[in-house]
Amino acid sequence: MSDRVSGCLFGLALGDALAATVEFVRDVRAIEARLGPRGSRAEPLGDPARVTDDTQMALALGDALVECSGPPWTAERVEPPLRRAFVDWMDSPENTRAPGNTCMSACRRLKQGLPWVEATVLTSKGCGANMRVAPVGLLGGENSATRAGLAQFQAALTHGHPTALAASDLTAVAVAALAAGEEPINLPARLRAYAESQRHAYHQGWLGNLWREGGDDPSPEEFVARGWSDCLVTLARLEAALENDDRDSDPCLYTGEGWVAEEALGTGLLCFLLFPDEPVAALRRAAVTSGDSDSIACLAGAFAGARHGIDAWPADWLARIEYRDRLTRLAGFLKG
Repeated sequence: MSDRVSGCLFGLALGDALAATVEFVRDVRAIEARLGPRGSRAEPLGDPARVTDDTQMALALGDALVECSGPPWTAERVEPPLRRAFVDWMDSPENTRAPGNTCMSACRRLKQGLPWVEATVLTSKGCGANMRVAPVGLLGGENSATRAGLAQFQAALTHGHPTALAASDLTAVAVAALAAGEEPINLPARLRAYAESQRHAYHQGWLGNLWREGGDDPSPEEFVARGWSDCLVTLARLEAALENDDRDSDPCLYTGEGWVAEEALGTGLLCFLLFPDEPVAALRRAAVTSGDSDSIACLAGAFAGARHGIDAWPADWLARIEYRDRLTRLAGFLKG
């Protein structure tokens, strides 16, 4: 498990760095001209190999968890350090990596001291909600309700749409399952069963009255059901894509471009599950996509690293990745 914690965090950062240079290139042929078919020539560039806001925000979430120092995990304990960590990220001179508009606008309101339900962007289900959630999935010893509440809460501070909450929860479930030894072949069915079981589960202690702010839903259960329905559609598309076993076509054609949370989850998972025993190939496939390539690749890296551990990644890549010391410290905390 300890090697898988490190593997997940470093895989997230490596996928992010690998795809950072092609994040906004929408033409797969142009990416392949640069990186080779399926990204066969792709590797993190530079020393340090720079990451994007995806890894920075995952580390910010990790900083908040470390500040809490451990359970009990509750909204009252987590919200102040999480607010500080997100605002510190926003104000950092290193926040120059094309940060998402939703995250930045919500963090500006958090800095003003607004209650988080007023600071969040209620209409956004962008992938910023779940590109950063892997540390929650790596927390050991937590029951599923605590993990779900925490995963959804960290998303809700910036992304208030129910699909952002559900996709973040599912992403944490996938990381936790793989780190615990789940066989990749069983993962889609496990996620589908979990989504079905949570269709009407509203975590009141974490989310408070968010449901009243987020639309015209007559009840909290119907609010969250919208998010789980979106995720179940994406999971169905994922399973259909796996049946095709098409490693050569752009994965975004099957599960979406990844700009929104449920598609980032689906396409990141697809890239991993097409190469379940080849973690580097999964990262390279994720980089050669027509959508939000760095977010797709960082999630694919988190899944592959949770499955295979730190030895999945080339030593040279590990030595050069940006924020190596912070990733190592966070892994040490999560290993407990």
